[in-house]
Amino acid sequence: MPPAGKRHVQSLLLALATSLGSHAMATGDQGRMDATVQQAAEEVMRQYGIPGLAIAVTVKGERYFYNYGVASRATHQAITRDTLFEVGSVSKTLNVTLATYAEAHGKLSLTRSPSDYLPELKGSKLDQVTLVNLATHTAGGFPLQLPDEVRNDQQLMDYYRSWQPRFAPGTHRTYANPSIGLLGAVTARRLGLSYAKAMETELLPKLGMGNTFIEVPASAMPRYAQGYSKDDAPVRLNPAVLADEAYGVKSSSQDLLRFVEANLGLAEVDANLQRAIDATRTGYYKLGAMTQDLIWEQYPYPAALDTLQAGNSSRMALESMAVTALNPPTPPQEAVWVNKTGSTNGFGAYVAFVPVKKLGIVLLANKNYPNEERVKLAYRILGQLE
Repeated sequence: MPPAGKRHVQSLLLALATSLGSHAMATGDQGRMDATVQQAAEEVMRQYGIPGLAIAVTVKGERYFYNYGVASRATHQAITRDTLFEVGSVSKTLNVTLATYAEAHGKLSLTRSPSDYLPELKGSKLDQVTLVNLATHTAGGFPLQLPDEVRNDQQLMDYYRSWQPRFAPGTHRTYANPSIGLLGAVTARRLGLSYAKAMETELLPKLGMGNTFIEVPASAMPRYAQGYSKDDAPVRLNPAVLADEAYGVKSSSQDLLRFVEANLGLAEVDANLQRAIDATRTGYYKLGAMTQDLIWEQYPYPAALDTLQAGNSSRMALESMAVTALNPPTPPQEAVWVNKTGSTNGFGAYVAFVPVKKLGIVLLANKNYPNEERVKLAYRILGQLE
């Protein structure tokens, strides 16, 4: 048997040879792209000890899939375009799409307060907050995570009723799971379903994302990759309050590429859903080079690599920063780089697309690694296609 390192390289080459999309580029372009992806994937996997990596690219509607390594070190099951990964905070992009979809059907208005839809919150500080604030991290300074003592729905509502903002709504960006989690709770209430059921019956089927779940069914468990911690211990997501709404989605590179193509206007979806998708890319706040849409973050295109890396740094997730409101909000832009990162303890995800070029990319790994490296990998691959 070849040594482990050689076996790993062989698996990369095999995956590369068998995973391309059905539409081929010109031979020379295809060869350069293949070489770029292979080299970049090998480098990042070796540097961060990533067991498996799925890369999916769309080029004006033509799809390319590159699958490397294994879904589990124990079983040596190969990564495919249908392997399920925890996508972490990329889940939030589906959360806001569900909200704008509900709005398109007259179930809610993003300019209203969450307490307008959750009467138990009336009289709290949330009366001054809008659903747009919840979807743009500008509610007033929620913590990144819920306090550990919040373990059920009653305690959650008690927490929201007693919450005291640190800033006036719409003045500071503070990345926070309780904020987007509350938006999901409002949307689910207005749809008359649990959040997971609303996502899995109202939105995902209409997006054509049949291999995307919050609660992975038994039939899909064989496709669910094993995640690995920074210490290489096997780990998967543990259920917690607001996990479904904030970071609980499990999806494949093929399904997420479908979602990217819907955002690029390349997928066939009904008119109401397309309006809802487009609405998530309305720009509401400015922070340096970044415009904060509904969860999505965008930068003028072309964007420098260091600008994108700074915008996706841990500082942006951990610190409160003053923002400038865009009045009126800006409609969806074409010449922009749009992105979102997502992480759990055992997985790392990144999604990016450029509407004006009709380019998009999905990166899914079953190990968490630095956001800056994900951005660099995507930038290198998409740069080859320009």
